[in-house]
Amino acid sequence: MQIGQRVAVTGMIVSGALAAIKIAAGQSGHSTAVVADGLESAADVIASGFVLFGLTVAAKPADDNHPYGHGRVETLTGLLIGLVLMIGGVMISWNAIRRVGQPHEAMAAYVVWPLLISLAAKTGLATLKFRFGRKLQSDALTADAWNDATDTVSALAALIAVGLTLKNSVRFAEADRYGGFVVGLIVISAGVRVVRDTAMQLMDTMPDAGLIGQIREAAFQVPRVRGVEKCFARKTGFKYHVDLHLEVDPEMTVRQSHELAQEVRMHIRKRLDWVADVLVHVEPAP
Repeated sequence: MQIGQRVAVTGMIVSGALAAIKIAAGQSGHSTAVVADGLESAADVIASGFVLFGLTVAAKPADDNHPYGHGRVETLTGLLIGLVLMIGGVMISWNAIRRVGQPHEAMAAYVVWPLLISLAAKTGLATLKFRFGRKLQSDALTADAWNDATDTVSALAALIAVGLTLKNSVRFAEADRYGGFVVGLIVISAGVRVVRDTAMQLMDTMPDAGLIGQIREAAFQVPRVRGVEKCFARKTGFKYHVDLHLEVDPEMTVRQSHELAQEVRMHIRKRLDWVADVLVHVEPAP
């Protein structure tokens, strides 16, 4: 968990520095696209702050009021990131498109450098966050990774727009502003993706068939298990909680079936580190 928090803090520092550089360069160099990309990086600071908060709260142990732990806070954090991206994207696009047709000063060539630096930095951050987001099963960190991955696309869009304007400021006079508009649309699309993915988690969407298959396989590895009738799983933060309907010998005593259920529960938790707990319901085999 501390690794995830360090990654989030690193993201805040890098995004904050990139935002300051791009906004300053974009304003002094008269580039709407670069300023738009800088504002997107500023939104990343807020997003990474949400991630840090979510990871910190989600790490709290279960209590009487939260028997499944506090992991859903981390998922809610991912949802907030998506909403921030959507709102930020709308504002960026609107700010860029309303400038189309207005007088503007000549663009300075040095505005290209902040975009190149951002492209390299965001590629590194996205790779890092994807790696640890998947390792920690963190919805918020993965959402932030998609955010950074989107930044590389938006930086490329801004770079193309700036390049066209610098190449021919008469023919492509409005390319920079349309580039800023495209940056906003890319940010909106990333926000929609993040909201969709985290909303599916909040709706207790089942994991893919491969993970369910691993649970069933682990249960069958325990001797005296006759079958698995039903297997449900829902994600709560970083791990899954499983409901398992176990088929056993109908002649077993209550004590024996309870002991077998506990053996299955412990075996699944030991074998599958992404399972937080298993609730086993015992049924007589046909």
